[in-house]
Amino acid sequence: MIRARTAGIAALLACVTPLAAATAAATVTRVQVSGGALLGVLSDGVAAYKGIPFAAAPVGPLRWRPPQPAKAWRGVRRALDFAPACMQDAPRSTASGSAAPISEDCLYLNVWTAAARASERRPVMVWIYGGGFMSGMTSTPTYDGSALARAGVVLVSLAYRVGAFGFLAHPQLSREGGGSSGNYGLQDMVAGLRWVQRNIARFGGDPRRVTIFGESAGGIAVSMLAAAPPAHGLFQRVICESGGSFSPARLDHEAGEMVWTLSDAEQRGQAFLERLGARDIDAARALPATRIQSAPLDTFHEGFWPVLDGRMLPGDQYVLYSQGRFNDTPVLVGFNSNEGGLFLRPGLVGPLDEQQVRTGYGDRAELILAAYPHADRRQAERAGADLFRDISFGWQTWAWASLQSAHGRSKAFVYYFDHRTPQSPDGPLHAAELPYVFGTLGASSQRDTPERQPRPQDLRMSQLIMRYWVNFAARADPNGPGLPPWPAFDATQQAMVLDATPGARPLPNLQQLQAVDAYFRYRRLQHAGR
Repeated sequence: MIRARTAGIAALLACVTPLAAATAAATVTRVQVSGGALLGVLSDGVAAYKGIPFAAAPVGPLRWRPPQPAKAWRGVRRALDFAPACMQDAPRSTASGSAAPISEDCLYLNVWTAAARASERRPVMVWIYGGGFMSGMTSTPTYDGSALARAGVVLVSLAYRVGAFGFLAHPQLSREGGGSSGNYGLQDMVAGLRWVQRNIARFGGDPRRVTIFGESAGGIAVSMLAAAPPAHGLFQRVICESGGSFSPARLDHEAGEMVWTLSDAEQRGQAFLERLGARDIDAARALPATRIQSAPLDTFHEGFWPVLDGRMLPGDQYVLYSQGRFNDTPVLVGFNSNEGGLFLRPGLVGPLDEQQVRTGYGDRAELILAAYPHADRRQAERAGADLFRDISFGWQTWAWASLQSAHGRSKAFVYYFDHRTPQSPDGPLHAAELPYVFGTLGASSQRDTPERQPRPQDLRMSQLIMRYWVNFAARADPNGPGLPPWPAFDATQQAMVLDATPGARPLPNLQQLQAVDAYFRYRRLQHAGR
């Protein structure tokens, strides 16, 4: 293992975390990075380095500022435990199964590697967590990087600011930022990727083969990085699971639109400070983090989402791709068959309601109603879940792949995850693919995946997905010996359907996606006419 140190191991192991100390073969390892020396733990052939600072703590005067360089340290830093998660609601954090504390000092990353030498140049995968841009953390057990590291990659997971700390826009912040504000969480990701470029070779990784991958808000984030000028050259492939951001900017309460313009986000930022009782940003920076976190807010209507700031996000991604203005890399994108089932409950997603559709979908409401049959209660529930799936995740995936194949030099590969279990007879819910991707089925906290005793077919599906993902990270193509052939997405609209008989077939919901596409074309024309 990279620069393994055995001298004085008995004394060092006394300080190792309980998890590492319980592993009989554990060894403390050492590696030098740009900030100083690190101690990690080697267990079952994988060295893990946790809680590595990649930026300064964004506290006090650094709150709501771009990430600043991390301070170097003297001596050897023990990289044995996850750092605190970024500020968020405690119930959201505990739901993931993580025991990590919450703090505003949270800009840290983790590395797992099975490389024996720094010269190996293994492909690198950088994980960006989801959570609606309001929560999420690297310490979630599902995201453990050991299995993917054993499969041949160097796995990195990085933290970013969420909620008001990561995505507050305000006129004063825009003046400070030279005309833009609100995307501090995305700037954290860029800072983390720059750290990877500087340091990952020391862990046996190849900085010229970096894949960014994420799910849900993490998938939305990687799609934004795929069009963000500041992220150019920091990665060479993209994997997006149930994400993407290709709908127009939000104007009011239109269905499927989430990204605010800078001016609208600034107005919502001003309203947020008024509720805090802060006269300006300086006063808000002086408030305790807990006061800001506990402030009442409407997450979808107050700008705590990435913002079209003109710099990190120059504009509507659909338009940018149509103009060839994006970071052209191979992409592997997809979604789950029953994404919307996770949200099918009061207050989130209900049975399809004709009046609500006519209100939210304007002149294209009848087209949507025809594409999603809803004659009885059961049909209406299915239609409500499927419409949420398609407008939030399915169409974003389909539009991205279509734009990449039409305007990019690199290939797009699309999947449709439909692996069913006794817990998910109607198809996998949102985020259900994650333990299959990470090889953590036994540690999964996902609601519809096997928690303790995965079936043989579950383990086979996990191995299939991991091989596809690792192949893509290594060669920009998921195909490999012994795997069902996965064609690139093109005019034939072929996707890899990951079900009981995996194979390339047309997307099962293509007709519905085309109806949603007609709706978004209508909204984009409305935007152009403003």
